Amino acid sequence: MAVSSSAWSIPAAHTDGPTADELLAFVNRAAADPGILGRVPRRSEERTWISLPAPGGAEAWVIGWPPGAETGWHDHGGSRGAFATAAGLLREGSIAVELPHLGRQVLELADGVDRHRELPAGRGRAFGPHHVHQVVNPSRAEHAVSVHVYYPPLPLMRRYTRDDRILRLAKTEQSQEW
Repeated sequence: MAVSSSAWSIPAAHTDGPTADELLAFVNRAAADPGILGRVPRRSEERTWISLPAPGGAEAWVIGWPPGAETGWHDHGGSRGAFATAAGLLREGSIAVELPHLGRQVLELADGVDRHRELPAGRGRAFGPHHVHQVVNPSRAEHAVSVHVYYPPLPLMRRYTRDDRILRLAKTEQSQEW
């Protein structure tokens, strides 16, 4: 089935790109489109993804999550974005603190900065340019599918390791690496 992106368009009236509300509305509409679910290949061992047309200069992806799949801790290189679950359930852990990136490889996190969300099918969330999180499909049996959008398109992603309250920059990936 062909999927039309015009049904989920983002107004082009903004010179600085789509707002967080517009990004969230886009992923919610796209996740509700029945044609989205069948477009992503499902593999039992790893996440899969396909690009999705995204208006307003944004970049969008549909991601398939096998049972137990997760992203690890990461950020989006200064892009703002949104994601919504189209099928299954995703859990997000995030850190409510802006991380300093210049010259800083290790950060001790204060108590109370962790946030946890459950995002069942039909639920999404937007985030700002300094968002650090990990996303997990907690199911042992069901695949999940989600729609993600970023503005500006992802220039890079920083990956982190976490040991209790210590967050450590592990790797910076450029867009051509994924």
